[in-house]
Amino acid sequence: MKHTFKATILGLTILTLTSCAKVYYSPDADAIARKHQNIAILPPSVSIAARKKVDAEAIKEQQKTESLNFQKEMYSWMLRRKSQGKIKQEIQDIETTNAKLKKAGFPETPLTLAEMCDVLKVDGLISSNFALSKPMSEGAAVALALLVGAYGATNEISVSVSIKDCSRGKILWNYDHKFSGGIGSSPGRLVDGIMRQTSKRMPYCKKSK
Repeated sequence: MKHTFKATILGLTILTLTSCAKVYYSPDADAIARKHQNIAILPPSVSIAARKKVDAEAIKEQQKTESLNFQKEMYSWMLRRKSQGKIKQEIQDIETTNAKLKKAGFPETPLTLAEMCDVLKVDGLISSNFALSKPMSEGAAVALALLVGAYGATNEISVSVSIKDCSRGKILWNYDHKFSGGIGSSPGRLVDGIMRQTSKRMPYCKKSK
């Protein structure tokens, strides 16, 4: 019974993701993506809504933490699909990606798409933006919530994920979605839910026959 209930809730969540998502798909996305041999997952841009009585520096640090959490989850998801034979491209280790970007001065020094591609030496980039009404990492959410109930149980989330081609300097694919997450939300669950849906149209993922 418990499994049925969980499956029902997951199904409802996925239905919400599917019905509200906006997807851009370049006509030549598949052809270009097939030529990509190496791709990198950039550190996501994360913003958390400011709240009274919550220190701005604490929010800034949490945004950095959430960015790394989302990047790790996306990397893990892509690796699982690669091990299943659903993705053929080599996925650059995120520690290597972040080290190269840091050496280039990023994010303090803004880099163009061409500059990032040159620094990382890859064919394609996966970039993303997450706008949260509150932190998603359980420990941080609880800690900040203790500050006079700074955050409620529901997290309003806006997500944008893009695939960019380095050789042409263009966006191949973009996914945008807005939804609400309950107390049980986490970076892992959010990324898994999003990627399960986007993989149906993502150029890097082999389509089921």
